[in-house]
Amino acid sequence: MADNNTDRSSIQGEKDTTRPKKPQSSSSAWDTSLSTVPAVVCYCLSSILMTVVNKFVVSGTNFSMTFLLLCIQSTVSVVCVTVVKKFGLISFRDFDLRDAKAWFPISFLLVSVIYTGSKSLQFLSIPVYTIFKNLTIIFIAYGEVIWWGGRVTPLTLVSFLFMVLSSIIAAWSDASNLVADYVSVASDGSSLVSSEGMTNDASKFNTGYIWILANCLTSAVYVLCLRMRIATMGFSDWDTMFYNNLLSIPVLGIFSFVMEDWGSENLARNFPSETRDFLLFAIAFSGAAAVAISYTTAWCVRATSSTTYSMVGALNKLPVAASGMIFLGDAVTVGSVAAVGLGFLAGAIYAIAKNNQKKMESRTIGTDLPLQTEPRSS
Repeated sequence: MADNNTDRSSIQGEKDTTRPKKPQSSSSAWDTSLSTVPAVVCYCLSSILMTVVNKFVVSGTNFSMTFLLLCIQSTVSVVCVTVVKKFGLISFRDFDLRDAKAWFPISFLLVSVIYTGSKSLQFLSIPVYTIFKNLTIIFIAYGEVIWWGGRVTPLTLVSFLFMVLSSIIAAWSDASNLVADYVSVASDGSSLVSSEGMTNDASKFNTGYIWILANCLTSAVYVLCLRMRIATMGFSDWDTMFYNNLLSIPVLGIFSFVMEDWGSENLARNFPSETRDFLLFAIAFSGAAAVAISYTTAWCVRATSSTTYSMVGALNKLPVAASGMIFLGDAVTVGSVAAVGLGFLAGAIYAIAKNNQKKMESRTIGTDLPLQTEPRSS
C-alpha cells in the first residue's frame, strides 16, 4: 500500500542542539554532504517508481478491480516487512489484538485514502494528480488551526495561493487538451468540433477531479487522526506501516468480494492473458515499493534532517510529475509545464515557510527557558 509521507516524520531526525559542537573541517563536512546523497536519491526514486507503477496498473482499458489491487499490495507489504524483520534489519512490535482494535479506524481511513488515490490516477494524468495533491497540505494546515491552534504564516499563505493557482492552470490545460483532440480545421479555415467521444472523455475528467478532491479530504482527515493516535499509542513508523497494511487486508478483501465482479469474463478483462504475468509482477512490485518508501523516508530523515526532508519532499514533486510525461506519454504542453513548475514553486515556498516557522518557535522556546526558576529534581 502506498505510503503516506506525513509531518510525523519530522519528529525524527531532529538534531541535539543542547551541547556545543566542534567545528567540522571542510573535508568532513564534504564527506557528510556526500553521505546524504544516496538517501535523498533513493527516496526520490522510490516515490517515482511507486507513482509510475500504480498509474500503469490502473490505466488498463478495462481495469476495474481496484480493491483487489490494493489487497494484493497490502499483502506483499506485510510479507516484505515480516521477512526483513526476521533478518533483524528492522524492528516493530508484534501483533497485539488490543493495539489492532485501537488502530483499526486509522487503517480504515488509509484504505479510503489509497482507494480514492488509485481511482484518481485511473482518470487523471500523473502531473495533474501530483499538482492537485498539494491541496491536501492546505486542508491539513487549517485542520491543525481548528483542532490544535496552529498558525498559518503569511509566507505559508502565499504558498497556498500558488498551490490553488497551479491546480487551476492544470485543470485548464486538461480541458484545453481535451477540446483540441476533437477539433479539426476545415478547408475554409473554420473549426469543426467532433462531439463523438468528447462527452465520454469529459465525463472521465470530471470523475477524476471528484476522486482527487475526495482523496485530498480523506488524506487530510487521515493525517490529522493519525497524529492524535500516534501520540496516544507511541507507534513507530514501522509499527504504523505493519498495522496499517495488516488490518487493511480483510477490509479490502471483503470490499473486493462484495463490490467487484469476480466472474471469469471480468477477470479476463482485468488481467488479459497476454499481459497477465507482467501485470501481476507490477502489482507485487508496487507493494514492495511501499516498503521501500517507508525505509527511504526514515533513512532520508536520519541522514539529513527533518527540514531537509521536507524540502526534498516538496522538490520531489517535479520529477514525479515529469515521470508521467516521460514514461507514460502524458501531454507536454505550455499549460501542463507551467502548472507543474508553479506547483514545484509552491512546494518549495511551503517548505521554506515551515522551516522559518520552526526556527521562530524554537527561538521563542529558548527565550522562555531562563524564566523558569523552579529547581529541577535530581
